Amino acid sequence: MPAAHRRPKQRSLSGSTVRTAATLALASAATATAFEGGTAHAEPHLTPAQVKAKVDKLYQEAEVSTEKYNGAKEKARKAQKEVDSLQDEASRRTEALNSQRRQLGSVAAAQYRDGGVDPSVALLLSSTPDRYLDEASLTDRVGTRQAATITRVRKELREIDQLHTQADGSLSELRGKQQELQRQKKTVTKKLGEARQLLDRLDPADRSRVTDPATDDRASRSAPRDEVGKATNSRAAAAISYAQNALGSPYVWGATGPNAFDCSGLTQAAYRAAGVSLPRTTYAQINAGRRIPRSQLQPGDLVFFYSGISHVGLYIGNGQMIHAPNPSAPVRVAPIDQMPFAGATRVS
Repeated sequence: MPAAHRRPKQRSLSGSTVRTAATLALASAATATAFEGGTAHAEPHLTPAQVKAKVDKLYQEAEVSTEKYNGAKEKARKAQKEVDSLQDEASRRTEALNSQRRQLGSVAAAQYRDGGVDPSVALLLSSTPDRYLDEASLTDRVGTRQAATITRVRKELREIDQLHTQADGSLSELRGKQQELQRQKKTVTKKLGEARQLLDRLDPADRSRVTDPATDDRASRSAPRDEVGKATNSRAAAAISYAQNALGSPYVWGATGPNAFDCSGLTQAAYRAAGVSLPRTTYAQINAGRRIPRSQLQPGDLVFFYSGISHVGLYIGNGQMIHAPNPSAPVRVAPIDQMPFAGATRVS
């Protein structure tokens, strides 16, 4: 066999070569693990203060998405209501149209017995009468009563078609809002999951210090009641009273009571109990009354935080508010200096 076609002789691995290869393989595997899934092991140890900063940021980001979720849910509800209304109206109008067509059917039967069906009546009894109704000249062949009926039927057909078109548009909008709901839900769940993982890395004592503010809820339960008499009006007093009774209730994103709340859900529920209807979201609630400067705050005012208006509380006086903070803390009293102040509104 020519030399060019000979297969090269296989070299056997010596013991030292095998050990070297194994060492390199293990090193490569360790590197791959570090990049693919082991980054948590490489992350430096975080102090409780650093964990708190990260958790607070995640909670704030989750609350932004929560308010977007609340807004999308409200819009989806309205879109669903619009779809239902349009579909009901279309069904009602279609039934009325069918009644008119049945009346024309009686006329057609009589004409058939007399020797034939007028073309204008026949076309209205067909499965697609709108195909012919644009031929206005046909109405000249029937009597005044039938012509008027044909005109009404033509108008009904066009209006029913318009209703179906509007319903299709509302249905498309509804699907878009439902998709937005799912996107925001995933974001909130992801952020809250990351915060929970960080907190789980702390020992119980450190975790308690991170999640519990200096204010003691049990001691503060009676504090707001001294300020109720100074509320701007009876509705504000009633809202504060509701919020007082909600102290200790868990934070659940998307909840509006009576047993759990998110931040805007609490203020909405409090004023609903006072007979006032507030919008669902923080960025809508801030425009639900008269904007006031911080220096003029009175008990019952709504106080808002962060540049994106993503958090709200109910002011109770003495620089304090009742609010639903986050999943690691129940409804409680807290100083308004605890977060970046963004504005205030007095509900009228």
